Amino acid sequence: MDILTWTWIIVGLSFALYIGIAIWSRAKSTGEFYVAAKQVHPVFNGMATGADWMSAASFISMAGMIAFLGRDGSMYLMGWTGGYVLLAMLLAPYLRKYGKYTVPMFVGERYYSQAARIVAVLCAIFVSFTYVAGQMRGVGVVFSRFLEVNINTGVLIGMGIVLFYAVLGGMKGITYTQVAQYCVLIIAYLIPAIFISIMLTGIPIPQIGLGASLSEAGQRLLSTDAGFLLDKLNQIQIDLGLPAYTSGTKATIDVFAITFALMVGTAGLPHIIIRFFTTPTIKGARASAGWALLFIAILYTTAPAVGAFAKLNFIKSVHNKSYEEAPSWFKNWEKTGLVAWVDKNGDGKMQFAKGAAFKGKIEFLKDEKGQVMRGQHGERLVKTPVDSKTANEIHVDNDIMVLANPEIAKLPAWVVALVAAGGLAAALSTAAGLLLVISSALSHDLIKNVIAPHISEKTELVWARIAAFLAVSVAGYFGINPPGFVAQVVAFAFGLAASSFFPIIIMGIFWKKTTKEGAILGMLSGIIFTAAYIIYFKFMNPALNKPEHWFLGISPEGIGTIGMVINFVVTFVVSKITKEPPKEVQEMVASLRYPRG
Repeated sequence: MDILTWTWIIVGLSFALYIGIAIWSRAKSTGEFYVAAKQVHPVFNGMATGADWMSAASFISMAGMIAFLGRDGSMYLMGWTGGYVLLAMLLAPYLRKYGKYTVPMFVGERYYSQAARIVAVLCAIFVSFTYVAGQMRGVGVVFSRFLEVNINTGVLIGMGIVLFYAVLGGMKGITYTQVAQYCVLIIAYLIPAIFISIMLTGIPIPQIGLGASLSEAGQRLLSTDAGFLLDKLNQIQIDLGLPAYTSGTKATIDVFAITFALMVGTAGLPHIIIRFFTTPTIKGARASAGWALLFIAILYTTAPAVGAFAKLNFIKSVHNKSYEEAPSWFKNWEKTGLVAWVDKNGDGKMQFAKGAAFKGKIEFLKDEKGQVMRGQHGERLVKTPVDSKTANEIHVDNDIMVLANPEIAKLPAWVVALVAAGGLAAALSTAAGLLLVISSALSHDLIKNVIAPHISEKTELVWARIAAFLAVSVAGYFGINPPGFVAQVVAFAFGLAASSFFPIIIMGIFWKKTTKEGAILGMLSGIIFTAAYIIYFKFMNPALNKPEHWFLGISPEGIGTIGMVINFVVTFVVSKITKEPPKEVQEMVASLRYPRG
């Protein structure tokens, strides 16, 4: 069977499983809708948290970032992993002990203010929509290649699936669906990595294969002599005018800022924090954090190997080849607009080098009948302006590297289809968690606690489902019109979370004299600064988005670190000059950190 048939079978079966679980575990109360009635076993909650955490950015985009950034790509790996440890140690147990449904609920009661709650609701919605845009984009990328529909149609299909099990099951349905999705995505991620590691090094453990020597079979596949895999990749990149794969090119301060923003942004993400409200006990919350870290580590320690394998196979399969000699994977992905080639030097060969091949998003030239026009070598003609300042002739979107990896390595069709199902599982699981955050923020924190506090539980559940529907619709729009590629969009969300939630949650737990005025002004100053910086450089003046124009040399992806510092400073200063919190609030804060009795 071909790839398309296998994809329909495997993706269809996985979707049927998700929908079946949603029907079986449908929510019948607000407690089940928001926090699964606090009855989720720590192991299952750890798996669900792993699926919630390992989004399209982790599954689809992170290894692609590592493949093209080399050592600099490790900032995503370190930031996201370190952030989860920070969350598990500093925040999760205390928030679980607090025992409410949502982060805005904690903010509202800890800071004894409806205004603080509303600001937290707005921040949660803003962060979650930014994050979910990347997930819906990931869904569209998978569908566009493997089910041969355009990206926009793929986003719409993904919206329908998420809407069904998120609206029907709430947190209860999402949790058990995410357990299934974790199993699908981790199997889909590991099988190609293991196969390729065996093919190149003879070692079945990718983490070890990354640092091993090429086997005789690997040498034949790559048409090279003996040596370490990373040494070969370094030399290939240097020969092409690229920096060595294991060297770094970004400024140290920017690497630090991005890593730190990802780390503290993790600890401030509402859709991850809410997972720790679903366990029966505080001990269960700690245990589920440990299990989640184990499940996350399986993928995160494999990603560097996947990135290196994909980059090596990619260069060897296309560089200095004519379009007629181009492998089938290149022409298959070319249909999606995520891969393109222009013959800059007229030699009829595809050259991969430093820099961009084109200026902007790829758009193909079409004739009067809507058919893509072809060049003299059979290549698809691109109407996007060519970047004449670089020698690079090949455009490859970062987001395809993991998805295309099995095809590049010529693995069986069923493996390629399995990776497609894994990518969809990763994107849909995180999208569902984010949409629930948006839904609960609107229905519980805004409508139930601010606008109409006397509505019944049944009415609140209806509003929660209406809010989920609206959230899915907006998420779909951003998936069709994304502000960047998947990992980049997600990095923005982490920066926004770092600059808004992390400081006021940390200070709310560990400093009982933090005031409502300090929290409100801290949240607003941090998120406004960070959002304004990102919007200015990414949307208003993209031509200025260069290190020489950045504040202290920090990119938009890392500016959340500065936003967080601003939040901390404003919160501290304002709390010092305003009236202390009421005595009962200070006692409540103290009780969060110490055992009762």
